[in-house]
Amino acid sequence: MSGVLLAGHEWWLASRAAGIVAMLLVSVSVGLGLANAARLVPPRLRRALVAVHEQTALAALGSIAAHALLLLPDRWLRPGAAGIAVPLAIAYRPFAVALGIVAAYLAALLGLSFYVRRRIGPRLWRRLHVGTLAVYVLALAHTLTAGTDARTTWLFGLLAATAAPIAALLAWRVLGRSPAPKAAV
Repeated sequence: MSGVLLAGHEWWLASRAAGIVAMLLVSVSVGLGLANAARLVPPRLRRALVAVHEQTALAALGSIAAHALLLLPDRWLRPGAAGIAVPLAIAYRPFAVALGIVAAYLAALLGLSFYVRRRIGPRLWRRLHVGTLAVYVLALAHTLTAGTDARTTWLFGLLAATAAPIAALLAWRVLGRSPAPKAAV
């Protein structure tokens, strides 16, 4: 592709690429977390899975930040700092973009809560960490409603390929639990 064809769209393209990478990394991180929570991973592999889950989540946060920051110099969108940081402040598809901004804040809060789990206690941390499913759903909705590639077959296929295992793992986690044993009378 020549420079003339790209002129003015480099930042938009870079942001789109970072957004797609962020969506994939969030999907992998959520999937790994669900697999671990559902006890689908052998105990000997759990430590390694948790490490990969953590690193994937951190990489997702970096990609989310890149997705937003790469829009700042875009000459067509011109979002300004408020447009990428404040829900509903941007003129371009404000609700759809707000979904992504809220997902980003939740991802940062919930992802980084891992590092304070000893202070807040494992029970509260687990309750909070369940919210990462909301991050995934909000990010998916953002991608489908704000993304310029949302109606393309390749992106829809990619999103479906990530949503199917997450839905299956969630169903396994929710429905696969056996009821607690009843106390003897």
